[in-house]
Amino acid sequence: MPADARFIVRLTPRGGADRVDGVGTDGVLRARVTAPPVDEAANRALIRLLADELDVAAGRVSIVSGAGARSKTVVIESLGPEAILARWPGLRL
Repeated sequence: MPADARFIVRLTPRGGADRVDGVGTDGVLRARVTAPPVDEAANRALIRLLADELDVAAGRVSIVSGAGARSKTVVIESLGPEAILARWPGLRL
């Protein structure tokens, strides 16, 4: 079974669309969601977005630090680094 993958996401709430903008030159994934940063709405939207992008169940995606900040550490359970890097080359794991 693959190990868990951990990486940083820079989230823009109220960003006009739910989408991943790609990997920045710093190796951080950039994402935006339409949800506001109120009552965890933006965090829930980010979890759904990443789950959809990686074709995994939302229950396998968790924010382990930075829930109240724009930069969040995300863990994808049982999805190895190879799968993440295939989707987002240049991502710093």
